[in-house]
Amino acid sequence: MTIKIYNTLTRKKETFIPIEENKVKMYVCGPTVYHYIHIGNARPPIVFDTVRRYFEYRGYDVHYVSNFTDVDDKIIKAAQETKEDVPELAERFIQAYFADVEALGVKKADVHPRVLENMQEIIAFIEALIGKGYAYEADGDVYFKTRKFKDYGKLSHQSIDDLQIGARIQVGEKKHDPLDFTLWKVAKEGEIAWDSPWGKGRPGWHIECSAMAKKYLGETIDIHAGGQDLAFPHHENEIAQTEALTGKPFANYWMHNGYIQINDEKMSKSLGNVVLVHELIKQHDPEVIRFFMLSVHYRNPINFNDELLASAKTGLERLKETVQNVQHRLEHSVDLDKNGEETLAIIKGLKAQFIDAMDDDFNTANAIAVLFDLAKEANRYLTNKNSSKQVLTAVLELFTEISNVLGLSLQQEQDLLDSDIEQLIKEREEARKARDFAKADAIRDELLRKQIVLEDTPQGVRWKRKE
Repeated sequence: MTIKIYNTLTRKKETFIPIEENKVKMYVCGPTVYHYIHIGNARPPIVFDTVRRYFEYRGYDVHYVSNFTDVDDKIIKAAQETKEDVPELAERFIQAYFADVEALGVKKADVHPRVLENMQEIIAFIEALIGKGYAYEADGDVYFKTRKFKDYGKLSHQSIDDLQIGARIQVGEKKHDPLDFTLWKVAKEGEIAWDSPWGKGRPGWHIECSAMAKKYLGETIDIHAGGQDLAFPHHENEIAQTEALTGKPFANYWMHNGYIQINDEKMSKSLGNVVLVHELIKQHDPEVIRFFMLSVHYRNPINFNDELLASAKTGLERLKETVQNVQHRLEHSVDLDKNGEETLAIIKGLKAQFIDAMDDDFNTANAIAVLFDLAKEANRYLTNKNSSKQVLTAVLELFTEISNVLGLSLQQEQDLLDSDIEQLIKEREEARKARDFAKADAIRDELLRKQIVLEDTPQGVRWKRKE
């Protein structure tokens, strides 16, 4: 196996060599759950779900961990605005996240650790850093001694002197050096807080991933991944605090996906162009969104707009139509072609091209190009009056293999039966009674994508098919 990964740490492609043979320990930074995720938040789950799927396709046993930040300033502020408890609001948006990314074909991680469930491990991690002289307490806050970690800046390739320029100590901070970062924050009045050796407070943002990666994957992991925006300071700080504690490399490979722009502009609240996945999947087939995301190499920036999404939809529909035609011919084939060796050889070559593309830093754009080449070859073969079941089966098998790795389904969806619709409506009503509104919304959205419109009336739920 010769999978190559672009390692942000070394800024070059490296042959992947696992810590344990045929096993991958992979940690992906998850969302801060104070609101619905936007389209930029959706790229890492789609990208690294595909990376995970490809490792599994190549025979690796992948242990995949992706966390939730379920307590921080944004969550506390949002909970105050909605008059909810922090855990209640966080749980609501965790379930919304699951509904959104599941629609996008993302499998759940093996473990989805949460800060609220790992507080003792986080506190113990901070205590150990203080014990080793890498952290200090100041009036209830705890800071990491950035300068004491000699390799600080190695991920972002910045020197400590460059980083010092512009660094400031904010009003109210008691840290010794502007570059020191927070491990534990003293609680403000009325905020959610936990008892600690330094008084009531809560963790800083960076410490949670170090503590949870260590707990669930060990002191050194194979791959740490996330969005490009996390490389500095988040991942830089993770490296510093983890390696200061263990004296070992935190992760052997660091992977970061590129940014998403909206109509060639940076996505931001001030521009009013933030696209929420929760709303987007009501308007567009989520599979088209995933297909679009994977049509660009994960490290490259991607521009998102309706025109490009429509083009992706057309391309995906072409692939599905080809698969449907091959299936139809296979079902009615009398196996008259006894000379399909040439086509079988072409199919074998296309499979090799797919593996080459994915082995080269998970190049999904080139993998999708192989899908279109396969469709072209399949359509050419279908022009023959004679056909071979062996060839048609080989075509479908390769379509299935590639689409499974990419998290796509090229099978045409069947219309829902009335009984299926009634069952989903029943499940939605049960979810609403249980106050599981995320699940209820997900069922409604699923029906809407399949052209079923629900109407809540005093007499109950009515439904109709879109014309």
